[in-house]
Order: sequence, then C-alpha cells, then structure tokens
Amino acid sequence: MTSTQVRRTDVNGARIPDRSGRTRTTYLPHLDPAAAPPVPRPGLGRPTAEERFTVVGAWVSAFALAWLLTQRILPLGGPAWLLVAWFGLGLLMSAVTTSMTGRRVDVVDRVVAGIVTSGALVVGAALVSTVVFVVYRGWEPLLHLNFFVDDMAGVGPRDPFDRGGIGHAILGSAIELGIAIAVTLPLGIGTAVFMTEVGGRFAVVVRTIVEAMTALPSIVAGLFVYTVLIVALGFPRSGFAAAMALSVMMLPIIARAADVVLRVVPGGLREASLALGASRWRTVWHVVLPTARPGLATALILGVARGIGETSPVLLTSGVATFFVTDPTDGVMNSLPLFIFKGARSPEPMDIERAFAAATVLLVLVLVLFVIARLVARPPRARAPRPARTPRAKRAPEES
Repeated sequence: MTSTQVRRTDVNGARIPDRSGRTRTTYLPHLDPAAAPPVPRPGLGRPTAEERFTVVGAWVSAFALAWLLTQRILPLGGPAWLLVAWFGLGLLMSAVTTSMTGRRVDVVDRVVAGIVTSGALVVGAALVSTVVFVVYRGWEPLLHLNFFVDDMAGVGPRDPFDRGGIGHAILGSAIELGIAIAVTLPLGIGTAVFMTEVGGRFAVVVRTIVEAMTALPSIVAGLFVYTVLIVALGFPRSGFAAAMALSVMMLPIIARAADVVLRVVPGGLREASLALGASRWRTVWHVVLPTARPGLATALILGVARGIGETSPVLLTSGVATFFVTDPTDGVMNSLPLFIFKGARSPEPMDIERAFAAATVLLVLVLVLFVIARLVARPPRARAPRPARTPRAKRAPEES
C-alpha cells in the first residue's frame, strides 16, 4: 500500500491555508496490486489449523527423534529416558518451528504452553494410573454384595470373597465422622466468624494458628489426642478418641475455608443490616451466614474429605475390630483406613485384594464428596425473565 499526495486548493488553484496560517498536505492511501499480502496478526481465540498442525508435527517429530536417540543410538534404554528426551526435544522442536513464522514472544508462549501442558498431563497420568491400579487389584471382591454389608467376624484370611466384608469399617467411619462433624462444624464456623467479623489483634494470632494447623502432620494430631485423652485422662481406645483425632485434622480445614468464604460476602449487606437497626450478632446470623451458606457447605465437605482418609490418628486412638461396633465409647472400632492398612500388611493375597477393594470404596467416597462440594459451590444460574405479553399479543391467538 502506497500513499498519494493531495494539496488543498481553491477554484483558482491557490493553496488554502489552515487556521494557523500554514498550508498542509493530505495523503490518500493507494493500493498496490503487485505488493505482497499483509501478514495476519495472531489472534487470541482458537488456534488455526496451521498452528495445530505445527504443534502436533513438532511433538510427533520429537518423539521419533527421541526414540531414535535413546533406543538405537545412545545406551539409554527404557521408557523413562524416552519420555525425558521426548519432553526436551518437543520443547526444542516447538521453539524452532514457531521461530520460522512467529516472533520471539510467540516462541516463548509456545514453549511455556508446552511446559504447562506437559505438567498437567503428568499429574493427570499419575492420578489415573493410581485409580486404575487400585481398581484393578481389588475388583473381584467388589462383585459380591456381602462385601459391603457384612463384617469380618469368623472370616479367615484365606476364605473366599463371598464371605465377610467391610460393613463394620464403613459403619465405624460413619460414626467417627459424625462425631467429628458435630465437634468441628460449630467450632470451625465460629472461629471463621471471629476472624472475619470481630477482628482485632487476637484475630490475627488465631488466623496464624489456623493456617499453621492446616499443614499439621496427621501423626501429630494422633499423638496429641493419644497423650491427652488416653494417657492423661485414662479414656480407653475407642471410636470417640478416633473422632477427636479426626476433629483436630478437620478443624483448621473448615475454619480456613469458612474464613475465605465469609470474606467474600459484600460489606454493603452488613452495612445495610446495621443501618436498619440490627445488632451485630443478628447481622451475622440472618445476613452473613445465609449469604455464605453454599461456601460453608463446601468447607464442611472439604474437611470431611480430609478426615475420612486419615490412618495414623485412627491407628493410635481406635484400634482394629473385626465385628460391628455401634457404641463409640465401648472399646475399639474399625474404619476404612484401618481396614486397608491391616489388609495391605497381610502376607495373604486374599487380604491384600480385600484391602484394595476397600481402597476403591474409599476413593469413590472421596470423589463423591468433592463432586458434591463443586456442585454446592457453583453459583446458581440466573434465569432471564420472560417478557410479559402485551394485550395485543394475547388477543392475536384468540382472533386466529
């Protein structure tokens, strides 16, 4: 594209000055049909077919080159070296192919995208392989209904899978979690309300302690409850002691998540409630907590998902039982983590398969809890109101 120079003149051909007294020139664009087409600017939407072909071709060629180097030329056999070489060569090939047609920022973007995508694939592959391995090792006991409703009383380690089950472990986990929820839910939400609504210097100290307890090792919680409740107070090892250990693990999770949720509540709602004459506690009870109800439910479910799979606190405070126990204060009580721990340490293949089957059930329970947390935390979709029908629109069907 070129430009054509145009001067402003009057009827007699004299140049017309502007307001400042100077004469100016206007340049009109002129298209050159012999010029090369302009280079399109990269968009921010979906990649084009050429870009997808470039990315796929770079990684396919990198895999072929990595296989040639590790399996045929260099003494680096095995899938580990192949994957490492593929990753490095894939980034190199992506950078080279992108630099042919793109700028430096495009090269950096393509390399960083390759690194992030590779990391996500590694995490996803590790998760999927873990789930597939656990299900594969324990699928056979899952085919029997008695595995979910019976206990292991009178069942030997070499008995077939149509005898015995994990019913007592599921019941024990439910009882312990119920007691832990009854303890941690009011304490966790109360702590979050104190940190968010009351504030002050002591609230900063409480928030620091809660954040530190979030990363508390589970064995420390078990030792704390074992030392205080069992050794010092003489309370027997039971489901109640195990529930107290789970409460120590669940409390910082619920309090931290609830604190984050309560901070999101708009301050205008609090100010409007106080302006109408409501007291501080009525504002919290009738305005803040109902507004944050979905987030508080998510905090509770996340805490339950953390406590349902803990093994070391329950191992120190509860003990293992092979029969149904309904009283949490009367002796030892089994749970799913303890059943898995005991079966995995057994030398008998049947017990190991039962342990993997129980681990599959535990994985499903945790997955269901996280899915429920995601669904509860999802904001409701606002439905567009339907337009009201005018009197003329109402009469039209009647006339027809």
